[in-house]
Parts: sequence; C-alpha cells; structure tokens
Amino acid sequence: MLKKYFHSELKNRHPELVSGSIAKRFRNKFGMTVILSLILLCNLSCKKQESTTQNRPARTTSAAAARPLTIGFSIDTLAIERWQRDMDVFINKAKEMGADVIVQNAGNNIEEQNRQLMYLLERNVDAVVVLPKDASSITESVQKLRAKGIPVISYDRLALNADINLYLTIDSEKVGEQMAQEMLRRTKGINWYCILGPEEDYNMTLIMEGVTRILRTSSVRLNHIFYTDGWNYDLSYQEMVRILKSDTFPDAIICGNDAVAASVIDAISRYYPDTHIPVCGQDADISACQYIVQGKQEFTIYKPIIQLAEVAAECTVKLAKHEEISEDRYRISPIKNGFGDIPTIWLEPTYVDKYNIDRVIIDSGFHSAASVYKD
Repeated sequence: MLKKYFHSELKNRHPELVSGSIAKRFRNKFGMTVILSLILLCNLSCKKQESTTQNRPARTTSAAAARPLTIGFSIDTLAIERWQRDMDVFINKAKEMGADVIVQNAGNNIEEQNRQLMYLLERNVDAVVVLPKDASSITESVQKLRAKGIPVISYDRLALNADINLYLTIDSEKVGEQMAQEMLRRTKGINWYCILGPEEDYNMTLIMEGVTRILRTSSVRLNHIFYTDGWNYDLSYQEMVRILKSDTFPDAIICGNDAVAASVIDAISRYYPDTHIPVCGQDADISACQYIVQGKQEFTIYKPIIQLAEVAAECTVKLAKHEEISEDRYRISPIKNGFGDIPTIWLEPTYVDKYNIDRVIIDSGFHSAASVYKD
C-alpha cells in the first residue's frame, strides 16, 4: 500500500517521471528510493513554509499591541497663559495613562492648523484633540481624520459643522450669566460695553447669549459689542480708548478674557487714572487675580482648567482605545454644531472676587498666595 501511495504521489506531482523514457530510467529500487526521498523533502519544506506564514500575523499583532497610544493635540496658540496651563496638565495626565502626546501649535493661523491636522493624520495617531482657531475652519480636516477611523475631540471651543466625537468645555453660557449677574450687583450704571475675543470663537457667542439672557429684564443698555480680531490686545486697548473718548461714558466693561480685561484696565489707567470703572474677564489669570486684590479689576470667572484638561485626557485615551465614556461619571448632554448633536461634557464656572479668591484660587492650588498678593 505504501508503495502504491508513493507511486500515486509521484504521478500527481511529477507525471513526467512516471511516463516514457524517464520512467524506465527509475524503475529500479534505487531510482524509486531517490524519487520518494525528493517528494518527502518537498512535503516537509511546504509544511515548514506554511507554518512560518501562519505564525507571522501573531508576531505582527503582538507588536501592534505593544505600541503605546499616540494622541495629537492641535492648539490654536500657546501665547496665552491659559492654554499653556491646559497643555501641561493634559500632557501629564495622558502620560500617566500611558499615552504620548504630539503637540501642534498653529500660531493663530487657520491654514497652518489644517496642515498640522493632516500631519497628525499622516502620523496615524490614535486620537486627535483640537482647539480650533476658527470654529468653522476645520470641517474638511475632521472629515478626513474620521474617515480613517481616528476619533476627534473638540477642546473648549466647539468645532462647527464637523463630525467630532466629543466636546469638552466649561459652560460658556453660564460664564456669561455670571458676568452679567455679578456686574449688576456691582454697578448701578446702565451704559455697558462688551469687548470680547474673536467673533469666530464660538465661546464668545455662548457668553453673549448668557449675558443678554440676564440683562433682558434689566434697564442696562449694551451700547456696543466689540470683537477683538485674533485676540490682538492692541486692538482691545484701542477700542477702550475710543469708548473713553466717546460721548457715552462706560459704567461697566465685560471682557472676553482676562488678557482683554488687562488691556482695558491699561487704557483706563492712562486716560482716567482716578476713575474706577468695573471690569470683568474670565480664566483667573495671575495678573487678573493680582488686579482683583488691588481693586483694579472687579472680578473674573474661574474655570476649572485643571479638571477640564485631566478629564479631556482621560476621555481621549478611552476613545483611542475604542472604549465607551460613562455618563455616570460626567455630566454629558448634546450640543448642536451644525453637523449634528455632539456629546458634550460640561464643567461649571465660578466667579472670583476679592472676598472668595483665597478659597477658590489659593486653597485649590491654582495660584499661590505669594503670587496673588505680590507687592
């Protein structure tokens, strides 16, 4: 039987060896032994090759699993104190969770930000966090990232008309509400002005919705709303000078952030050094906290930046791992961004004045007492 089997194998694999003159040459036992040995060697070689091929995917999969997560973070600018702090906290938290972060600073340039997002796409990162320069400028880039299966998280500024996976922010409408409520407590004047950040920053829209909601039932007049293009503080300073020289003297100034408020205070100090005009901002920058204890700035809105950045890092790592984000742990509700309803994690703001600055700012470790009460 064994002889028949080998003869059959020989016929199937090498018919030329069992027919014609070649067959006659190998009819003796020695010839058949040589042929059978060749067949066995061929079979062993094929099995070894199949085994090697089957083992390759396992090694590749193991190598991919060992690769650390990589997160891309595209940020509008790092020229603002607030964003430097956010970035430091985010990177530290992400590293703590085993993820590397590639930071891309767009330098306040829309085209550059889109180029950097495409660079992160080429790097095949596991997730992308973006703080957009312009809320409506990254739609196409987000679409390309999502088409490759890369989750996109919008950080503290909502990307409009874009298929983002998640938006994390402090509730900017409540920021506006607190600004208006606290300012109403501090001034009886009715001539108010708003000097905000860029109009394309969607947070400015949300702040104004909060401000107008509170002022709707008051006697306050918003005489003018100015949007500071590119967060250029020379422009906000010039606008305040224009207001001071206008026919309607301001009773209160609501500012887009503390850096804008600082430029407004500089203008007041130069042209009306002996006149106190209530000014407010947001972010609790160290200069704003110093101005508050010195009586130059009425109040600021503290946003829990450390918490926001840490939560953003946690959620980004989860999305990079294709894990779900628990609604039991975070306050999640949708916001419309022109593309659809985007799941949003909201954190609460807190106003800070000279009466609660120690409890909110110093006790939390956001700023030290030595830096706030600097001589």
